[in-house]
Amino acid sequence: MCGIAGIIYADANGGREVGSDITRMLQSMKHRGPDSTGYALFGPSSGSYVMRFTLADANDPRDFDFADRIRRNRFLVEQRLRRYGAHIHEIEEETEYAYRVAFDYEGDLKQLADLVEDVPGAEVLSLGHALEIIKDLGDAESVATQYELGSFRGTHGIGHGRMATESDVDISGAHPYWAYPFNDVAVVHNGQLTNYFQWKRRLERSGHRFNSECDSEIIAVYLAEKMSDGASLEDAMRESLDELDGVFTYIAVTEDALGVAK
Repeated sequence: MCGIAGIIYADANGGREVGSDITRMLQSMKHRGPDSTGYALFGPSSGSYVMRFTLADANDPRDFDFADRIRRNRFLVEQRLRRYGAHIHEIEEETEYAYRVAFDYEGDLKQLADLVEDVPGAEVLSLGHALEIIKDLGDAESVATQYELGSFRGTHGIGHGRMATESDVDISGAHPYWAYPFNDVAVVHNGQLTNYFQWKRRLERSGHRFNSECDSEIIAVYLAEKMSDGASLEDAMRESLDELDGVFTYIAVTEDALGVAK
């Protein structure tokens, strides 16, 4: 039993306070998902990319080497971005393990994301011109305060409050999921996929990667595969209703469209 929310503004010239609005919506459903909260927020689009990534999980033990290990791995991420042609504008430390980096890049997004995720402990949460995925353990107000989302202005967004039933309570298992490697496409899901293992094996054989054991990640990877074959997001969602079994509702959102599947 999870809670999902979405909002798109008809008059978002210059952006609205989407971080605050989604937080209020999710906090009202706190009882439906107290384990973790996630946001896919769309800010002003520009020619630059924004990447959100983590270098550890909130649950990881804080041993004597934790801070040094994070510092070394952050350096490796920056080094790889620059080595493969990214011009970094800024990199922000959101928490002791979560980062936001803005950069210009003209190469292959999948290759860049794979290079970053090859750094020990690294996971790319989102990558796009407008999309930013923020997720962590705790309720909506806790996560919004931790990441200062009250000041986030944008045009639309989706959110998710999770009650873990199929996988661990960790950041990797939290929603939303980025439809890697497509920029600006994210998914939240409420329900259960009964043919999860069948589709996971099939998608892994096609070369797709998974960062969690959560069945919901299947939807994002499924959409990514369909779109890589030339399908639109709308068509990919429609096909998913026939091929992904279960009783569920999910929202897939892009920079310029919002779709809901039931």
